[in-house]
Amino acid sequence: MQRILIVFATAVFAVALVASFSPGTSQELDPASILFWTPNQQLYGYKNIDQFRSTRPVRRGANAYPLPKQESAQLREMTFEHNGNTWTLGGYMADQNIVGLLVVQDGKILFEDYALGNGPTSRWISFSVAKSVSSMLLGAAIKDGYIRSVEDPVTDYLPQLRGSAYGEATLQDVLQMASGVAWNEDYTDPQSDVARAGGLNALTLYDYLDDLPVEHEPGEEFNYNTGETNLVGGIVRAAVGNNLATYLEQKIWQPFGMEHDANWSIDANHGVELGGCCINATLRDYARIGLFALNGGRLPDGTEILPRNWMAESTAPSNGYEGYGYLWWLFDEGAYAALGIFGQMIWIDPQQDLVIVTHGAWPQATNPQFSMARTAMVQAVKAKLAE
Repeated sequence: MQRILIVFATAVFAVALVASFSPGTSQELDPASILFWTPNQQLYGYKNIDQFRSTRPVRRGANAYPLPKQESAQLREMTFEHNGNTWTLGGYMADQNIVGLLVVQDGKILFEDYALGNGPTSRWISFSVAKSVSSMLLGAAIKDGYIRSVEDPVTDYLPQLRGSAYGEATLQDVLQMASGVAWNEDYTDPQSDVARAGGLNALTLYDYLDDLPVEHEPGEEFNYNTGETNLVGGIVRAAVGNNLATYLEQKIWQPFGMEHDANWSIDANHGVELGGCCINATLRDYARIGLFALNGGRLPDGTEILPRNWMAESTAPSNGYEGYGYLWWLFDEGAYAALGIFGQMIWIDPQQDLVIVTHGAWPQATNPQFSMARTAMVQAVKAKLAE
């Protein structure tokens, strides 16, 4: 049975973002929380984050990885049913607040459409899609020799956490969100860990994590933990001695051939990227991230950027939860995805050599009906291409 996964909202990333909003923008963005922006505020804010939030650039290289267009009439004209609705892909986009949808198979664009003012050059916030990219950067650090193994203790790279709840956790444990550390991800509780510390980073984050208790043995229980994804970013920074945006630029963005410049939001306290959020990139470059993963972390010329078995290891079910790997959501038949709140997605299906990506502006961060509709769309595309 296809697993329907509701992506947990990384709510406190909102706090980190709104901390540096400029008042009086042309769209009058509400400084209270990015999670409650109006539709117009979403459409302006999601593609203009760098106008009111500090970011670090991720620059494109000289040559873009080609994505030739081979428009598929069968996709453009197909219909599918879900929950009493009959949609074309364009109708699905309109009803579900999707501002960009791209289908790439065998390296060719079969479907590409935009809405509500977006286009091929529109950058869009990734939210938790960035988690999966951080996972790949940790793999690159292993390939480069900065990190020995996912079996290494977290404290080998962040000695500040020695003697804390993370003293027994390995890199693999935090990649699988199974450190065993107590963490409350309740977005409705202002005293929860995610409300108090989900937007913390670097030393401020480590000080907070240092005081948390242990609930389970490491590696046994999956517990979605926003803090741990920022911890992954800190591990990579400590290991490589560089910031995440520059490492992404050097290892993947330029050598693989991303078409457009991107940027990565940085926190206000330390000026470093949140490992779990906020790479801002175009839809086609989302797709190229998927193609890089689909190609096993190799460049077009065959150069290995990630360890040879990294993507297979990253997308293997974890002990704590079979639907999660190394910051990737796992689905049936070997498919996996990077998923972000408000409808962001990179869906990767190795069996069909297929990548489906979306830029979204859902009315809520997470919504079961929108999640199920997205799954229905993906399954309809897969079925049509399999005919």
